[in-house]
Amino acid sequence: MRTIIFADLDGTILEENYSFHEIKPTIMRLLSLNVAIVFCSSKTRSEIEFYRKEMDINDPFISENGAAIFVPSDYFGQNQSYAKRTKPYDIIELGVPYSAIRMAFEKVRENCGCEIVGFGDMTAKELAENSGLTIDLAILAKQREYTEPFRIKEGQEEKVFDAIRKEHLSCIKGGKYYHLTWNHDKAKATIILKNLYAQKLGELVTIGVGDQLNDLEMLQVVDKPFLVRGNKLLLVWENILKTALG
Repeated sequence: MRTIIFADLDGTILEENYSFHEIKPTIMRLLSLNVAIVFCSSKTRSEIEFYRKEMDINDPFISENGAAIFVPSDYFGQNQSYAKRTKPYDIIELGVPYSAIRMAFEKVRENCGCEIVGFGDMTAKELAENSGLTIDLAILAKQREYTEPFRIKEGQEEKVFDAIRKEHLSCIKGGKYYHLTWNHDKAKATIILKNLYAQKLGELVTIGVGDQLNDLEMLQVVDKPFLVRGNKLLLVWENILKTALG
């Protein structure tokens, strides 16, 4: 049976300083066992591509909290239907374009009576200073296609949520930011990708690993969920490796 791991990035693979060196040997071992590692993150396509290249991972990935699934061309063969076919990827889109999300964000800002700041309001330098990202990674984080991360500088959280509901959108709370999204989540995208793998491979084992509230729904739709708490990141991945080894 093929093992498929659906993994969040921040706090799950990446450490506080956005490094992954501590668990890189475990990742390399899993890849050597022909385990597929699917990043399922709030990060953008560009950010995820950066880490896939760094770790030499070539499996599909899920961006921006389930907004889109990017499948390397012909990964599952030609007999699948996708929203878009490009040279590098076959794409399944569950979100709406970033321009529409930004328009809604402006309405939320006008109506909530709070001071909120989104990634689209910040320069790459400002985002780097606020998030701890390097300038290069902040540039990638601003290349958004479907969602808008933001923070509440002043005002009540519930007023912001009320304004978001009036726009018929959703809000997901991540580790450092809130995320304004369409009606999608990591679980919906995970289920779609699980089904594609099952059609190609038959019986398989799915593992999920995350560390935040926005990962819980994803963890509920896999066979073997792992939740990273505190400083147990390396221990969790060692247990995932043991699970993959059977």
